[in-house]
Amino acid sequence: MGAALTEDRPTRNTERTLVPNRRSASSRDASRLVEEHLDLVNHVVFQVAVHFPRHVDRDELARAGALGLVEAARRYDEARGVPFNRFAAQRIRGAIIDAVRSADWAPRSVRTLARRLDATEQRLAAQLGRIPSIGETAEALGMSRDELDRLRDRIFRSVVLAFEHLVGDTEDEELTLIDVLADPDEREPAEELEQRELHAYLRDAIALLPERHRVIVLGYFIEDRTSEELARFLGVTESRVSQMRTEALGMLKMGIEAQYVPVEDREAPDGLVARRRARYVDAIGAATAPTDRITERDHPESDTAFVDLVQSLVGAGG
Repeated sequence: MGAALTEDRPTRNTERTLVPNRRSASSRDASRLVEEHLDLVNHVVFQVAVHFPRHVDRDELARAGALGLVEAARRYDEARGVPFNRFAAQRIRGAIIDAVRSADWAPRSVRTLARRLDATEQRLAAQLGRIPSIGETAEALGMSRDELDRLRDRIFRSVVLAFEHLVGDTEDEELTLIDVLADPDEREPAEELEQRELHAYLRDAIALLPERHRVIVLGYFIEDRTSEELARFLGVTESRVSQMRTEALGMLKMGIEAQYVPVEDREAPDGLVARRRARYVDAIGAATAPTDRITERDHPESDTAFVDLVQSLVGAGG
């Protein structure tokens, strides 16, 4: 009996060494099956996609189907006598359906009701030769109009669309959902904050101007006064008003632009005029706390007036 046991040991060891080889061959077979049946994925996607809404991405379905094909190739057992095409098609279809369900946040009951509503509307349209009314659809479903309205609301809220979803009436009109939803008159949040900060710097810069320059800027841009009125009010000539307006715009432009330059990168003032400008720049930066600059004002100045003033600043000193 000891001899028999001794003879058995090599046999068992041989069997253990053969197992990895069989696994390696199975892996190669699985890769071959996947490569040879990739077209099957597209075929199943085409069959299954007709049952899903248009917003469901076909590429996502194909990716899920490809994973199903790989799983089918790994699990396929030729000894069972089932053709690989049939076995893989079921796996691919199941993988696609599972992927869609996992990505769908709406309850399955809503989807079931949606299919029932769609089938009912199609049947009534075929019978009547026209689109059925809400009352006719509700009666066919055995519910009231209010119940049908609530059902439609649940279905509509369960639809998820990508921003890149095309909504144009024709193929030539490539309008996406974001084109329709975006309001061209509304600023982006970052742009809105930048605009508030700029207006805050502008308010502080105007308030810190010399008195006569401040009167001219406010009178000309905010109060819509003419040069003649300002000249009469200040007791100077119109040409002097024009000269001070140019000086004020230059100061505002310089003072505001300096706020967007780090303190360590600013040039050291050299001379009386440069030091006076540096003090003006520092005063603008210290006039308002950073958080207060981006806080929406209860009674903001006219946007049009400030836009006109900002545009004047861009051209100042030109």
